[in-house]
Amino acid sequence: MSAATTPLPGALAGLAPLLDHYGYLAVALLVLLDNCGIPVPGQTILILASVYAGSGHLDFAAVLVIAVVAATLGNSLGYLIGHTGGRAFVHRWGRYVLLTPARMERADAFFARQGGKVVAVARFVDGLRQYNGIIAGTTEMPWRRFAVFNLVGAVLWTAVWGTFGYVAGANIGTVYRTALRYQLWFAVGLGVLVAALLLRQVLRYRRRRRDGADTSASADGDGDGDGADTP
Repeated sequence: MSAATTPLPGALAGLAPLLDHYGYLAVALLVLLDNCGIPVPGQTILILASVYAGSGHLDFAAVLVIAVVAATLGNSLGYLIGHTGGRAFVHRWGRYVLLTPARMERADAFFARQGGKVVAVARFVDGLRQYNGIIAGTTEMPWRRFAVFNLVGAVLWTAVWGTFGYVAGANIGTVYRTALRYQLWFAVGLGVLVAALLLRQVLRYRRRRRDGADTSASADGDGDGDGADTP
């Protein structure tokens, strides 16, 4: 490999020829696609470009700026896709993936309260990074709110992984494997948290329905009693 002085692990080695040949363009394209619903190795190319910057073969500031812009635009494109076609897709095909109108309504309510947090941290979790913009658009999260958290998330994600690659340098193999292990635990923890929040919303919804039914039954009982006392 032409730009590194140490062997690269796994996916980083596979992307090295692409970065050698296309440089900043490879960073821009893969990060953009990775953030708009296409599962390409955008995060990996960001780390690799930062390793290159640490060895003096790319400009670190340029890598960060390009990655932030590409991540922001990619997620914005995902939002546009969800906003323009997400509802129609759910209405037509949602029942085939168990996405009923009631569940969509709960998803809307969840994103109305927690959507900003989800958009801000989603880039750190594979799967959510690719589709959170589409989900935000489909649930009709207000554009201005989405744009703010989208930019915040892009800056945080780029800063964390860019700095990681830049600082790791010659130790990238060991550090990369360690980071992947902790990323897995982070993803599991976030998944448990999201599941707990969804479960809480379901329980609240059922409790409201039960309380409403009890109130209705009580009212009906009072009405029957009043009717029985009437001559």
